[in-house]
Amino acid sequence: MIFGRSERGMPPVEPVTLKILVAGGFGVGKTTLVGAVSEIRPLRTEEVLTEAGRPVDDTRGVEGKNTTTVAMDFGRITLREDLVLYLFGTPGQDRFWFLWDELATGALGAVVLADTRRLEDCFAAVDYFERRSIPFVVGVNCFDGAARYPAENVRQALDLDDGVPVVLCDARERQSVKEVLIEVVRHAMTHAAAARENVAT
Repeated sequence: MIFGRSERGMPPVEPVTLKILVAGGFGVGKTTLVGAVSEIRPLRTEEVLTEAGRPVDDTRGVEGKNTTTVAMDFGRITLREDLVLYLFGTPGQDRFWFLWDELATGALGAVVLADTRRLEDCFAAVDYFERRSIPFVVGVNCFDGAARYPAENVRQALDLDDGVPVVLCDARERQSVKEVLIEVVRHAMTHAAAARENVAT
């Protein structure tokens, strides 16, 4: 698909596309994050939570949540005429994890969104990206009324490698989300450079 503009007599520019996943537990703010930064109206696949799903969906800590992502969220950011970033928000519940492998194919990196009130909910996402050697950062979504902890405390609680960035953010605020995405790109570039160095030695 070609999005680039063209000058008179010049063919349109076909941009390079980069893919970043946004993962984490149920109700952590993935849909909100994608919507906060996308330049297009995000594609959302949300459905209303039902009584039938109560035994399966753990809504502790997010009792006010009445919808859930059942496939993915999708957003787009044009960084330059020749560079476009696609954001894919993953579903949070265990029963939709079969979609993750498809969504992760070709990903530059990922954001694991975390809520300090339910930090254990992001363990599965951290483990997923570690096992597949996909570079990721942890974005701690600072919910109103939730206790704030230094990034290093969150790192220790999640048992993260020293090289994994931990960023405090507000998934509702565009600028805050942009800073998280910049950190993902930086970390992915560092990861790629280290991998090339390992191959060369």
